[in-house]
Amino acid sequence: MDFPIVSTLVLAPALGALALFIVPQTRREVLFPLAFGISAVPLAAAGYIVWEFDKEVAGFQFTENVLWFTDWDVGYRVGVDGISLFLIALTALLFPLAIAASTSITSGTRAFLASLLFLETGLLGVFVSLDLLLFFVFWEAMLVPMYFIIGIWGGERRVYAAVKFFLYTAFGSALMLAGILWLGLDGGSFDYTALLGVEIGRTAQFWLFGGFALSFAIKVPLFPFHTWLPDAHVEAPTAGSVLLAGVLLKLGTYGFIRFNLALFPEASVALTWLLATLAVIGIIYGALVAIVQPDLKKLVAYSSVSHLGFVVLGIFAITTQGLQGGVIQMVNHGLTTGALFLLVGMIYERRHTRMIADYGGLARVMPIYAGFFLVTALASIGLPGLNGFVGEFLVLLGSYLSLEVWAIVAAFGVLLAAVYLLWAYERIFTGPVDKPENEKLLDLSLREKAILVPLVAGMVFLGVYPKPALDRIEPAVERLMERIEATTDYDVPDFGSVADLAEGP
Repeated sequence: MDFPIVSTLVLAPALGALALFIVPQTRREVLFPLAFGISAVPLAAAGYIVWEFDKEVAGFQFTENVLWFTDWDVGYRVGVDGISLFLIALTALLFPLAIAASTSITSGTRAFLASLLFLETGLLGVFVSLDLLLFFVFWEAMLVPMYFIIGIWGGERRVYAAVKFFLYTAFGSALMLAGILWLGLDGGSFDYTALLGVEIGRTAQFWLFGGFALSFAIKVPLFPFHTWLPDAHVEAPTAGSVLLAGVLLKLGTYGFIRFNLALFPEASVALTWLLATLAVIGIIYGALVAIVQPDLKKLVAYSSVSHLGFVVLGIFAITTQGLQGGVIQMVNHGLTTGALFLLVGMIYERRHTRMIADYGGLARVMPIYAGFFLVTALASIGLPGLNGFVGEFLVLLGSYLSLEVWAIVAAFGVLLAAVYLLWAYERIFTGPVDKPENEKLLDLSLREKAILVPLVAGMVFLGVYPKPALDRIEPAVERLMERIEATTDYDVPDFGSVADLAEGP
């Protein structure tokens, strides 16, 4: 295909953000429809890429390559494989929904919507970059709009949360930049695919692994680098929380797969125990802290720490099943946690409180809202038939092959998730309406239902029939596993084809 579909996907939001500033001050009512329409362009491009993606090909597709600096072999190189495919689709889906959910933003609307669109370009750019310097440019570029989204349109402690978020991630980025420069200058190229063929010494692998891993661990965030996340989530506006949990945190887990496993396989195998241990601690710790949270939004924030621990465990199990489970669980987490933050934002707009104790009996006055919340909570818990079950099952299956004790301990995180989510549901929705402020709350509007329906549809589809997604993920995962086996003495455990396990729940 001659048409640059990947460039259209990535650059359309940024160009559209500039177009917002052309709208006259007297026509502010067109800003939200225009921003929503702009965000539909990458969604359409992502849909085309998913539809036309060849599930038999393990390598990168829809590639574009424009050389910028010959001496350093730096260029605009982009492409899509099975590992990045559905993360791109998830990103493209969440942005229109986040824009549609932000109509309560009345101050600095133009700048807010432009920040969202610039953020979308940065996030999509990370997932498609096949040049290390280009990857770093997009990685850093998305920090700026998120900083402003939290710092300007957030809650009372928004500046503190924004600065904390920026400092944490900037520190990790500095170490990763040093590693990128070493790789590019020593290997004679910043081309990711070319660097896959460069032999890196064992000692260098460990140093580079550490620099990249710290940056990605902060972004996930992996225990004990998680302390910036609850503040950022609680203070961010609804759209910021949705995109932070739904997409931005996945940059860390994606980076572990794309760079640490692929470029530093020997170090990855040797340090599996360390990353898996931190992941399991995060699973249990995040769940236990979520149980005692009185603030519903903070409860969902700590649930992200727990659920992303499953993703990291699946990645560093270094098995086909674990890695596929990690990839699909990234998408699942984006759907379920994105929906949970949207639901928290919807009730906050009505009551202006996030305290669980301020509610009770809402199922009587908001039955549709209660239904959406229950389905989303059950998906997050991992109920068979919904998407969370598929990802967690594959992660635990794959990690049991190589990390038996870790997998057994992690399984308790599933039980704890049921505790904090179902207990929260009981306190918020069941029983009598015992507070006068809740008696006349309006149920979901047509706009709010339209925002939530695509997410719930994704939860059901991936829960009932995940095979189309897993078929497209599997070739890239198997290629990565073959690379690890070929470059190390590690023998990848395998139960057989994941596609055979994915015919249904």
